[in-house]
Amino acid sequence: MNRLFKTLLRGFLILAGITFVYSSSNSPESIASDAPPVYTYRVVNTYPHDRDAFTQGLVFENDVLYEGTGLRGHSSLRRVELETGDILQIRDLPARFFGEGITIYGNKIIQLTWQSRVGFVYDKDSFELLKEFSYPTEGWGITNDGKCLIMSDGTSILRFLDPETFEETRRVEVYDNKGPVTSLNELEYVQGEIYANVWRKDRIAIIALQTGQVIGWVNMKGILNSGGRDNPARVINGIAYDAKNKRLFVTGKLWPKLFEIEVISPE
Repeated sequence: MNRLFKTLLRGFLILAGITFVYSSSNSPESIASDAPPVYTYRVVNTYPHDRDAFTQGLVFENDVLYEGTGLRGHSSLRRVELETGDILQIRDLPARFFGEGITIYGNKIIQLTWQSRVGFVYDKDSFELLKEFSYPTEGWGITNDGKCLIMSDGTSILRFLDPETFEETRRVEVYDNKGPVTSLNELEYVQGEIYANVWRKDRIAIIALQTGQVIGWVNMKGILNSGGRDNPARVINGIAYDAKNKRLFVTGKLWPKLFEIEVISPE
């Protein structure tokens, strides 16, 4: 009996060891062995931006910019004229909510809130509130790939949600060669990849949609000169993509400008 027990135990330990080696060799940290390339940028155009807007979400569709802003008592959903920065339409959130990221899905705008774990669904044209939904984490950024909503919560995790039920369908951990990439903030779906601001970092992560691997970094240092960054809250946060004309826009919290940029590949 003892001999049989020892044989079974030995077999279990061998199997456990094989499983551990397999899972370790396929962990995100071991898969991403090479540092992702670092891109730079070129400013193509500069536009006015409301310097009182605490930008949390940014979307561009049909020549119109949509913006979600934060801070309790100041959070809003806006339709903005790109060329002038004028606010064409606005809906203020109740003062108890801290607005976060936004995305457009069909004829609806979806907006997250930070710590309230409540999201809002609006009619895209009228800004009428259609429904509310809940989620179990903080809300930071949100985008979509035409099939799923994709949201960040300030960690290294991206959650994929059903756009009708808002139930989580899958998740990926975002990582590069150094390990998990945390503080993922505002998101934008760009030609099959996810562009993500990293909180308090002057860089944008380019993320593979299926695996979560960072396949590139965009170094955004210097895009807003020091004269516009005298407040430490004025960090880069806001990415919008014009799919029709293939234009990429970026701005930040309380920034006086919005920039159209071209991403430059490293030599």
